[in-house]
Amino acid sequence: MRAKQLNKETLLQYGLTERNFPKFSPGDAIRVAQRIKEGDKERIQYFEGDVIAVHNNGIGSTFTIRRIASNGIAVERIFPIHSPKIDGIEFLHHGDVRRAKLYYMRDRIGRGARVKELVLGHQAKREAAAQAAAQPSAEKAE
Repeated sequence: MRAKQLNKETLLQYGLTERNFPKFSPGDAIRVAQRIKEGDKERIQYFEGDVIAVHNNGIGSTFTIRRIASNGIAVERIFPIHSPKIDGIEFLHHGDVRRAKLYYMRDRIGRGARVKELVLGHQAKREAAAQAAAQPSAEKAE
């Protein structure tokens, strides 16, 4: 049975817990921490890159990350969002893109293969600064 609609009951039915990963979309730069088992040891391996696709299929949702490794060789990995092997996802920055799937990045080389970082506008910067300024004052009160 394939669950198309994802809710708390469906997660519990499949034996999964609700994860608090940050929201991300295609074009965003993220770092994924994945648990790797080698023999009887277990370690965490990080994979950092740009999200080029997100496939929302309920419990089977996946996302694809692309990065340029050494010598200009591109590496893509597909991660299931609800995999128990994913230890965490760290959001790095938003990308300025206009497509849902960035497969055209595969044909680009050099500077054309980069995603521009989305720069916050003046209003958004002021709101973020006000929110950051409000947090330390709340901590001092406690």
